[in-house]
Amino acid sequence: MRWSPGGTSSDIEDRRGWGGGGFGGGGGLRLGLGGIIVLGILSLIFKQDFLSMVSGGGGSPAPPTGAADRGDLGEQREVQFVSFVLDDTQRTWDQLLPQAGGEYRHAKLVLFRDYTESACGSAESATGPFYCPADEKVYIDLGFFDELKSKFGAPGEFAQAYVLAHEIGHHVQKILGIDRQVRQAQARNPSAANQLSVRMELQADCLSGVWGHSTKQRQIIDDADIAAGLQAAASVGDDRLQRMSRGHVSPESFTHGSSAQRMEWFKRGLEAGTLQACDTFR
Repeated sequence: MRWSPGGTSSDIEDRRGWGGGGFGGGGGLRLGLGGIIVLGILSLIFKQDFLSMVSGGGGSPAPPTGAADRGDLGEQREVQFVSFVLDDTQRTWDQLLPQAGGEYRHAKLVLFRDYTESACGSAESATGPFYCPADEKVYIDLGFFDELKSKFGAPGEFAQAYVLAHEIGHHVQKILGIDRQVRQAQARNPSAANQLSVRMELQADCLSGVWGHSTKQRQIIDDADIAAGLQAAASVGDDRLQRMSRGHVSPESFTHGSSAQRMEWFKRGLEAGTLQACDTFR
């Protein structure tokens, strides 16, 4: 991909230095009033601040105060790349969504390490990147990109960009009301829940391809990048993931689509570059 490292996007919320993990999954030991008093007394006796060791005595951990708290310099290029993709993707939807009768509003992207909280519940590194419609934020641990290369066999920057653009695709679905309609349909017909989930995920793949079309028009990507994006789509197909984890494939349990389906819908968006090309529900 052709891009120039710059600053950090204003749409990024960096939680990498918040000390996630802790006891109870909240970023530190939680204490009651009695515990705080005891630690206060101990601090006076030993002339050492024990309260500061428990994330403010039970509240949320304080945000990091400097770049040093947010990972080593080796991650800074990745943060800048994520910033570029996020901003470029959202600028693209700023332009495209009004053509479909909608008005785009920016999502936030939360960078975390190991563990954090979202409006959709806890977020862990093992969960992988995801979009939470309740707070309109994308959550990602940058360590996932290492797994994308080593575990899923999808190296290259555009493979990473595909993942981020897919999650922003879910945000577009939220804005257009597609997410709500799918949830309602799943509630009415639970037996079709997986099939509807597959259609929704394939549409997000197509929407990521729509952004890819824009980058190709502007010569940000080339054929090698496109191949990397297709490889990324194939690497996270339900059939491939099930074969890796179970040794066999159960199509009736698919929730995201097969490798072939994910590649196909990504290509449709990439070639057409329009929202209309991404009607996976028809």
